[in-house]
Amino acid sequence: MVRERLLYEEYDYMDVLEKSMDKIHFKRLIDIPDPELHRWISDIILVAKPESIYVVKGDQGDFDFVRKKALENREEIPTRYKYKTVHFDGPRDLARDRANTKILIPSGENIPYINTLRRDLGLSEIKGLFRDVMKGKMMFILPVCMGPHRSDFTLYGLQVTDSAYVTHSDMILYRVCYDEFRDGTAIKKGYMRFLHSVGELDERVWSKNIQYRRIYIDLEDDTVYSVNTEYAGNTVGPKKLALRLCVYRGYREGWLCEHMFIVGVKGPGDRVTYFTGAYPAGCGKTSTTMIADTIVGDDLAIIRDYKGEARAINPEIGSFGIIDGVNPKDDPELYRVLLDPETEVIFSNILLCEDGEPWWNGRPEPPCKGLNWNIEWWPGKKGKDGRPEPPSHPNARFTTYLKYFEKLDPRIDDPNGVPVSGMIFGGRDSDTHVPVEEAFDWVHGIVTKGAALESERTAAVLGGVGVREFSPFAILDFLSISVGKYIELHFRFEEKLEKKPRIFGVNYFLKDKKGRFLNEKTDKRVWLKWMELRVHGEVDAITTPTGYIPIYNDLVVLFRRELGKEYSEVDYEEQFMVRIPQHLEKIERIWKIYSEIPDTPKILFEVLDEQKERLKKYRDRYGDYISPFKLDHK
Repeated sequence: MVRERLLYEEYDYMDVLEKSMDKIHFKRLIDIPDPELHRWISDIILVAKPESIYVVKGDQGDFDFVRKKALENREEIPTRYKYKTVHFDGPRDLARDRANTKILIPSGENIPYINTLRRDLGLSEIKGLFRDVMKGKMMFILPVCMGPHRSDFTLYGLQVTDSAYVTHSDMILYRVCYDEFRDGTAIKKGYMRFLHSVGELDERVWSKNIQYRRIYIDLEDDTVYSVNTEYAGNTVGPKKLALRLCVYRGYREGWLCEHMFIVGVKGPGDRVTYFTGAYPAGCGKTSTTMIADTIVGDDLAIIRDYKGEARAINPEIGSFGIIDGVNPKDDPELYRVLLDPETEVIFSNILLCEDGEPWWNGRPEPPCKGLNWNIEWWPGKKGKDGRPEPPSHPNARFTTYLKYFEKLDPRIDDPNGVPVSGMIFGGRDSDTHVPVEEAFDWVHGIVTKGAALESERTAAVLGGVGVREFSPFAILDFLSISVGKYIELHFRFEEKLEKKPRIFGVNYFLKDKKGRFLNEKTDKRVWLKWMELRVHGEVDAITTPTGYIPIYNDLVVLFRRELGKEYSEVDYEEQFMVRIPQHLEKIERIWKIYSEIPDTPKILFEVLDEQKERLKKYRDRYGDYISPFKLDHK
């Protein structure tokens, strides 16, 4: 494949590189045996005009230099902790830019729920925006592995950016793998390219031309362009930007790229069973990861067939997580990691107190006067709308290494991944789904748990609180193919497997008639333990029209053993009641959505129709609301 360039005229690219780089970094670059890469970098030099260039090999000197440069550039601010810094994105650059993140499609065709743009128009615009954009700045070239070194599962990427903060974030989140580029491994397998610039900066070192913020994903060329933005979700290429490229490659090659955690749950005899899990934002993904027994990954999973078994790797070695609400009671290990004097953390958009202490919503101490994303903050400060300004932004983040977590699973570096025994899908749902339920089989689970996933908005999201949003596989924002094709891919993937993962749905947000949650945060540990036993056939289940649910006596044992508390029949009956009207309403909503997606597999409608008929039969026999005690064991 001949890759897209920023310039088409012929010139002596080696001469450009040699004149633009010092001898050390010139040698680092040309030691990578890829003339096409050399031409691309020389194109960037001629178009963007960086002042200097730094090629990262990944040794200690590189890490020290990048950290120092981020501080010198004022992209990061020191705290009173030696290894912790704070980065501010500015009030107009605090989240992923959905509107200006577009998939470049040659035909410019419209794909439902996907933001697309005609490829030639997008490339023309982006190349114009990169003109002179790096003047006066250092450009970093960073080769990374998205997965364990030299694994057949691993993808490769090359981040090019004029931001030391973005480079620093990349180096915490991913394995630097210069050697695999130098020996040709990454070249042979093919690598993604990520070109980013913060653009012109204001006096606060914030991206100035936000109106020209663009994030364009070129599927044909495995390349992402990002400009006039600093927020990591728009700039750190190997993360959510690469996820779109990964989904597309997985679709072409027949494997899964998922927005999922990977955790281990211990069963009898300390056996470890691995699960992946997809949850929309605010639905318990991070808390489930942290409450599991071992952690392989907290956000992304590449799942491939390995000798007839689904195996998963985590493309990351770090975590870029939401910090809002993290507290010592509910998140003790994460809280410890964030404030340990010896851990390296980049905080973003929190409150930095005058004494250098990082503060965020969730810390038990009261907030203090200091700096935040909106320049400065003091107790009682109000915004332009007259309302109190939050000292730490709701989308404030932390970036740190997974190696700091005591529960980190050593198999995070297993080149063959970990065996996936179960896949979990969870949304925020106040009135329909039970706390935990197993699908009848893979197809039923993919349709009713994954493809039909919905989540209610929280107060942190603009719009009506409680409104259900369609969120299939918790990956809608990051799809580069239609939802229909993504569903079909899951059906194709199953055909390769001799041992199929079981599929579960969870819901931590069921409420009673007075609006009170029916479960406590810690209950999710019991649901994980029940799923682990189900995978190994060690507990029976009750058949309902929508799947298999736990037997009361099994949960009594698990609540007592795992949480040291009694679990009442009243709680069980209310939590695991089958709510027929709500399920029928959901089927109508999901049916309507997919009827407007042209390439939806027909089997989806068949599965929904079968579930609808089961619900009606159960309603005829038991009524609208069915106590689990009335239903027979499977």
